[in-house]
Amino acid sequence: MDIIIGSIPPIGPTPPKPPDGGHAIEAELLHVRHPRKGIAGPSGVERRGKKVHDPRQGRILTLLIPQADLLPKDLDQGRYKVILRFVRK
Repeated sequence: MDIIIGSIPPIGPTPPKPPDGGHAIEAELLHVRHPRKGIAGPSGVERRGKKVHDPRQGRILTLLIPQADLLPKDLDQGRYKVILRFVRK
């Protein structure tokens, strides 16, 4: 007789493990736009708490990461620097 405490391992291929820092994660570029010229929204009220201006020569990129489980779990805490590398399809 087997006594199993905990969960049963999943059937099928194991999902990829999140990489340690410095590994490439593939993403799809959805949209590119110019930075905002000011911090006031359509109603004239300030959008952000801090008075920060976007760089004039910058671009805002919207990315889709198909395998979100490869991203660090604490990504939303802002402790990461993102480095992009573009490869033609």
